[in-house]
Amino acid sequence: MAPDAKSLFRLDTQWTAATASERAVYALILTNLSSAPVKDFLLCFSGPARIDPAAEIENGRLHVRLSNHTELSPPDGFVLEPGASWRVVARGVSYPLCHWSDGATTAYLAFADLTTLSVRAMPTRSTSDNAPLRNNVEAYPVPETVPAPVSIIPWPEHVAVSERRAVPKGLALKGNSTQANGAIAAFGDLVRHLFPAEALLRPPEEGGYTVDLKHAEGLGPEAYSLRFLPVGATLRASTQSGFLYGLVTLGQVLRGARQYPETFLFPGVGQISDRPAYGWRGTHLDVARQFYAADEVRQFLRILAWNKLNRFHWHLTDDEAWRIESSAYPELNSIGAWRGHGLPIPPLFGSSPEPSGGYYSKDVIRGMVTFAADLGIDIVPEIDVPGHCFAAQQSLPWLHDPHETGEYFSIQGYPNNCINPAGEETYRFMETVLDELIELFPSRTIHVGADEVPADAWSRSPQAKAKLAELQGSGRAELQAHFLRRVQAHLTARGRITGAWEEAAHGGGIDKANCYLNGWHSVEINAKLAEEGYDIVVCPAQVYYLDMAHSAEWAEPGASWAGWSSLEKTYAFDPAAGWSDAQKRHLLGVQTCIWSEPMTDRRVFNRLVFPRISAMAETGWTKSEAKSWPRFRALAGLMPALYPR
Repeated sequence: MAPDAKSLFRLDTQWTAATASERAVYALILTNLSSAPVKDFLLCFSGPARIDPAAEIENGRLHVRLSNHTELSPPDGFVLEPGASWRVVARGVSYPLCHWSDGATTAYLAFADLTTLSVRAMPTRSTSDNAPLRNNVEAYPVPETVPAPVSIIPWPEHVAVSERRAVPKGLALKGNSTQANGAIAAFGDLVRHLFPAEALLRPPEEGGYTVDLKHAEGLGPEAYSLRFLPVGATLRASTQSGFLYGLVTLGQVLRGARQYPETFLFPGVGQISDRPAYGWRGTHLDVARQFYAADEVRQFLRILAWNKLNRFHWHLTDDEAWRIESSAYPELNSIGAWRGHGLPIPPLFGSSPEPSGGYYSKDVIRGMVTFAADLGIDIVPEIDVPGHCFAAQQSLPWLHDPHETGEYFSIQGYPNNCINPAGEETYRFMETVLDELIELFPSRTIHVGADEVPADAWSRSPQAKAKLAELQGSGRAELQAHFLRRVQAHLTARGRITGAWEEAAHGGGIDKANCYLNGWHSVEINAKLAEEGYDIVVCPAQVYYLDMAHSAEWAEPGASWAGWSSLEKTYAFDPAAGWSDAQKRHLLGVQTCIWSEPMTDRRVFNRLVFPRISAMAETGWTKSEAKSWPRFRALAGLMPALYPR
């Protein structure tokens, strides 16, 4: 029998790396801190670390392993007495643990009657490293001497300011056009939410420094010119985005001078003129592995605007969840958006045994699109197909070939997670959900994923084999190419550009004239795809995947499969280094990617994302010859984070 609900359990996990003579050991110690014994239970926990199905389990038995969700049982007849511990050891994991966040992050006990009891999962420790575990944003204090007169990230194209004046109490903004007034409203929302107690905006009667926003023809779509005068400032731009970016610059100058008046000046005279180096400056956010409420996403968009980023790649579906409302297929939301014990999708990546998750309603999405547009941000939605579809298949089983036999596994450990590329019902599904996206998102670009389809996908599907014979192909690449041709044709007919990960180039399946690719495996692949004529957004995992840890140290949270990237390494990366002029014509810009597997704690999100996202933002905006690591490091601590520090 299970003890009462007030009982307490703790799970300690310990990693011992492999040696020349010994396999790696992943030990789990469950301690009963309650006053009652417990028996006939399963210990359920989730990673990111994954127990291998063929692992050698000592003092227990593996019952279920779906990706990073694992269920272990103790030996038959085992009773966990009050105050006692059960130690179970696994020799065999899908990849070595490298950081404390790789281990079990949530756990619970499950019983035959479907009841559960929570277990407090402690951070995984390494037997070879006892350093204090790091969390939340790293502090970058502003030094006494800074190689810049004003605090601005990303650094503008031209800065010529002087004559320190008294720091204004706030800014009093005056617009004379629809674009200027739109920017004033958007900037007001930014500073009220990012810096709620600073009163950066105030009328002249309360000491506000007058800023006149004046329309100017001939400036670029995101360019601005800011002139400081003793009696106020003039901001000129041609678009709402240009005005907004000029106000962001002015707001950063004011905040720096207000907080560090001996270090930064508020200019009495001078000029800042500015425009971006790249047209695509963005970030991706995975909301499938971890769900972020609409208010969290809105606040994140505000931070993107404060960094002068203009693309938000919204990764809405994956194996773990389907996060966008579908009127045509409501099961995608009633089943595919939720995880929990006993549900078709079990607790994964830190989910609790109780049903958890969610999705974005169409009304919320319409509001988000409008909100982002006011901030100069284009939302690019992604539904990830034909792989990464476990949640969709749990919701709509007919997306499988019903006669498919056997199993293949994705690199993340999901079985048969690719939708059927040979069934006409698959294309009716795709066209329907794409049309739903098109109705919600005005962006010219719809992203369809196309990454990480297993090499042996569809190898035991009679329908797929028949289609492959018809195509005279030899394997998975040709089937995916066929799938992408049909999907892209549908989007092209509706005036949209198809976005995809770099694997969409495999098998020659995607039309270069109406697509762009995210190059993520390596910097070399980005250059190669540009050479082949694909438009490229550069996001190599080695520097721009923000789920990668800051260093190789165990004490840092994050992933490590692509290596690690310090703030300086992220800042120093040059996306066009060594590219020919012909290749550069296909370089749209840069973006970071935030994959949420290790971010079971919002403090981990803070540490991994900030201020590295600002380092990429400066690369996207500032010409390479104007970048300066000492200057950026001195200013990085002034940039906002999403969650309280």
